[in-house]
Amino acid sequence: MLLPLAIAAIFALPVKWFLALLAVILLGGSWEYVRLAGFSGHAGGYLPVLVQAVILVTLFIYADQWDSGILTYLYIICAAWLLMFIRLPLYRPGTAVDNNYRLVSFVTAIVSVTTGWFAVCWLRTQTDGSWLILLLLLIVWAADTGAYFTGRTFGKKKLAPHISPGKTRAGLLGGLVSGPLVALLAASLMPLEKVAPVTLVMISLVTVLASVGGDLMISLHKRTSGFKDSSNLLPGHGGILDRLDSLLAAAPFFALSWVVLGA
Repeated sequence: MLLPLAIAAIFALPVKWFLALLAVILLGGSWEYVRLAGFSGHAGGYLPVLVQAVILVTLFIYADQWDSGILTYLYIICAAWLLMFIRLPLYRPGTAVDNNYRLVSFVTAIVSVTTGWFAVCWLRTQTDGSWLILLLLLIVWAADTGAYFTGRTFGKKKLAPHISPGKTRAGLLGGLVSGPLVALLAASLMPLEKVAPVTLVMISLVTVLASVGGDLMISLHKRTSGFKDSSNLLPGHGGILDRLDSLLAAAPFFALSWVVLGA
């Protein structure tokens, strides 16, 4: 049900409407971060959503100027994600939901939602933007599917046992294989300018690794705050962040790789 709607939004909506719709959806993700970041029942509970709304509206207003400094923006964005990823190896079970956790998680929430929205929306503003977003989604979905089946079949060693016990090193390798393979097949069928296979594989590998980091980041928050899902907004599927965690991290790295490698 959600997949056809997502594809329709990517291809049928005018650019401005797509940007606005994605902003509204991700503001729902910001609301989910309120409890994941330990702000539920806290005096500053509404702050993450309010700050996020102001940032997205401001970026939306200046969307026509994004291209002028896009490479710089994407470098800064990806550097910010790499800094956030440092939390993953440093995480230890029993982390307290204290003011330090709330502050770091508040920054993580703002940065992850803002940068994920910006990267996807910038891709949409490009000439073949809808196809680029579809390619990005296919890489992320293929990696997730490949990781699931490979992990179930061969997975023994855990990838991040304290954060997400279900993820295995074999699953990661499976995702690193399935993502590029699907990207090569999909790109050959899309009306995109030809991309060298080696270049596309490199872009896919970077994208897959980032998507895994994004997934683990949300898992870290859920494990610390004691929630199974980011919310119950989508019955049987969890919340918005459960569905888009990989994409939020993958989109900036996909976009940067696409620009830097001249794809």
